[in-house]
Amino acid sequence: MGGSIRADIKPGFTVMIVLKKDQKTNRLTQGIVKDILTKSPTHPHGIKVRLESGEVGRVKEILG
Repeated sequence: MGGSIRADIKPGFTVMIVLKKDQKTNRLTQGIVKDILTKSPTHPHGIKVRLESGEVGRVKEILG
């Protein structure tokens, strides 16, 4: 499942995100959602989240 709809993402979900530094290479980082940072209901590049590890990026895939 993609990560462009805010309602699909909840704290505690495991997701794959692209960090700001990895946007050129599209390298994915896996983690657990701590906070949802995007306020709008959708975003074409993915909803921005903070992981429990403290990393911030845009959701590309929701694992569960």
